[in-house]
Amino acid sequence: MRSAARRRPLGDAREDRSPLRSFVTAAPDTLLVSSVLTLVAIGMIMVYSASSAQAYSDYHDPAYYFKHQLIWLVIGGIAAFFAYRMDYHALRKAAPYLLIASIVGVAAVLVPHVGIVVNGARRWIGAGSFTLQPSEFAKLGSVVYLAAMLTVRGDRITQFTKGLFPLLIPPLLLALLVLREPDMGTASLLVMVAFAMFFAAGARIPHLLGVILVILPPVALTVLTSSYRRARVLAFIDPWKDPQNTGFHIVQSLLALGSGGLLGAGLGASRAKFFYLPEQSTDFIFSIIGEELGLVGSLFVVLLFVVFAYRAIRIAIAAPDRFGFFLAIGCTAMIVIQAFVNIGVVTSSWPVTGVPLPFISSGGSSLIVNLVGFALIANVGRFRRVDAH
Repeated sequence: MRSAARRRPLGDAREDRSPLRSFVTAAPDTLLVSSVLTLVAIGMIMVYSASSAQAYSDYHDPAYYFKHQLIWLVIGGIAAFFAYRMDYHALRKAAPYLLIASIVGVAAVLVPHVGIVVNGARRWIGAGSFTLQPSEFAKLGSVVYLAAMLTVRGDRITQFTKGLFPLLIPPLLLALLVLREPDMGTASLLVMVAFAMFFAAGARIPHLLGVILVILPPVALTVLTSSYRRARVLAFIDPWKDPQNTGFHIVQSLLALGSGGLLGAGLGASRAKFFYLPEQSTDFIFSIIGEELGLVGSLFVVLLFVVFAYRAIRIAIAAPDRFGFFLAIGCTAMIVIQAFVNIGVVTSSWPVTGVPLPFISSGGSSLIVNLVGFALIANVGRFRRVDAH
């Protein structure tokens, strides 16, 4: 006799019907769009402020990194426009090819003379100042692929061997390749986003916990056998034990956040950006926000991400078909999980990992991918099921 009923997936059991039936069109979600536009605007302002000292030192132009970010914003905006206007169902057919392209991309950076090495990490391809980070695009490719596969697997996701296990292989393969760059932050995000999608699809929690228990030992071994990764974990536990070396990033981040107080030192008045805080405009830009805009400004940014997550999940629930639901859920998880991991790092609530703050940190690949992810959510939101509230 069967025991208790299975946990119901967040996406209901609606059939995967064509969006041309049983739907109504809708205007773009105002709160979703407003939250992203505000985050992007804050990002552009803070990139200029946070990078000005470094840009002047490197190029004698305090707006150098701001100008580059503006170019990427234009490119990302164009990509987002087409992602919003396209029929998102075309991505379902393209999903296997996007996965293959993602694997090829993250593998290519590991090839000598192809991947570009910066600060000991081989994560980029390109030439001159025009570089792309394939692992960023791999996150989106993984989301699209999993959305397509979860659409057709239905209730099989509750089975381990026929449902969950085959779907685990692509994100784990991508994570292993990204880990070789090395980029433990993005590798962990690939796995966390996949797990969020599996949970939303109705995967059994014991299965997910079992996979985590299997993954943890090799992850722990990877950390412990690498002096660099081990130092980061130990610094997370007690950054003040070695404030001039392993704990330097976190200590400087906390000092910047603490010096901002309630209302901040004022826009452009950061002292940490004058070569005290590393990666001022990328991984630790939230620290500069806390220093210049204070607790109020920091909480406002957090609130914008919460609003974004709430409206995006509402759009996913009201999606006209299963693929739209999983696509919106995956893109939401991709953006929101990364945002709170980044904020966790700079507040010493999460081990140091090199992931940017979505829509805000400087970096072309991240900005493009997150804008396209937002556009795909908004694309799904163009349609509403007739029975949706």
